[in-house]
Amino acid sequence: MSTLRRIAIGADHGGYEMKEALAAWLKGLGHRVQDCGTHSKDPVDYPRIASSVARQVSSGQCDIGIMIDGAGIGSAMAANKIPGVRAAACYNEALARNCREHNGANVLTLGAGQNSLEQVKAITDIFINTECTAERHLKRVQMIADLEKSWAAGPARNEKENALDISPEDIAKITQRVREMMSGGAAATAPADKPVKLGPKELAQMIDHTILKPDASTADVKKLCDEALKYGFFSVCVNSGYVKQAVALLRGSPVKVCSVVGFPLGAQPPEIKAMEARRAIREGAKEIDMVINIGALKSGDDVLALKDIRAVVETCKESRVLCKVILETVLLTNDEKVRACEMSMKARADFVKTSTGFSSGGATAEDIALMAKTVAPKKLGVKASGGVRTYADAMKMIRAGATRIGSSNSIKMLEEAAAAQ
Repeated sequence: MSTLRRIAIGADHGGYEMKEALAAWLKGLGHRVQDCGTHSKDPVDYPRIASSVARQVSSGQCDIGIMIDGAGIGSAMAANKIPGVRAAACYNEALARNCREHNGANVLTLGAGQNSLEQVKAITDIFINTECTAERHLKRVQMIADLEKSWAAGPARNEKENALDISPEDIAKITQRVREMMSGGAAATAPADKPVKLGPKELAQMIDHTILKPDASTADVKKLCDEALKYGFFSVCVNSGYVKQAVALLRGSPVKVCSVVGFPLGAQPPEIKAMEARRAIREGAKEIDMVINIGALKSGDDVLALKDIRAVVETCKESRVLCKVILETVLLTNDEKVRACEMSMKARADFVKTSTGFSSGGATAEDIALMAKTVAPKKLGVKASGGVRTYADAMKMIRAGATRIGSSNSIKMLEEAAAAQ
């Protein structure tokens, strides 16, 4: 059975007739087709149409793109200039399968002068229904995305970002240092009966300064960003509709923007969550906190639950954006928490996170410890959120294994941390 897709299709004047026939065939199969032109046999420049198709895919409005010109080569070149697009010219079914399975291609370019309509239908069918899932192929696709990002940034910008940015590896080192301090393993200079405290600056770099309330205004988001700049928080965490504003307010600073996705219920289809994540990333989000399909997990539908997580994680991996998976632990049994963590590892997420803060409970040290133990083999981070309001709360979570804290009471925590020094 064919997987139903949102497909952007386009052609120049040489591919117009084939495009019309192929679009009608795709619609007949139940796919949602976005026709990007051309709409006649009048001469038109193929780069313009190819870029329109590519942008539909890059923006997340369509799952795949199809572009037809005389040979398919020029359109592939044009489409590949659009960030996030991996276009491949294919003349047979083997190439279509290979470019999807091995290279994660998301735009298919075809040559009206190279294949018959029936051949094009067969090539397109393979392209639509093949996925890139093998770990070794996904790793190489990520390398392509890394090259694109590096080239787009340019040497000067890369140098600036490297100077300001704190990588996940850096955070892991800070976290390890914190754990050693909490256990006394690296605190030889401190009196044995006086536990070492985590200072405000170190703590700030473990905090996602958060505002997710439904009545948050643009003024509230500005205040949040101003506070993040002042106190040096690792990131601000906002609803996806405020990503663009937060990015503009924090531009040029080391403070990242984190967006929630599928928030707070997690009940949206995987495709919708992936689309929301793509838009947030396109607008500048560097981290995505997605809510799992809680109902699927509790129903025992692990296939859907994993698909849900993977849809967002893969979207993040394409752009080197961190993905945190929100479990909403208060609604889960311990077995369900472990399964959700295992799925997050299988999907290659970067973090697991306790809560949205909108359910009947938040983070507990017991849940943090269970999650940290479960994800240890893949070295995922663990974020404590929901009800973490004081310095004592934060320290309790960190001792249990948290590597990131999400809170709207962040400033109070730092003030208490300063007083504890």
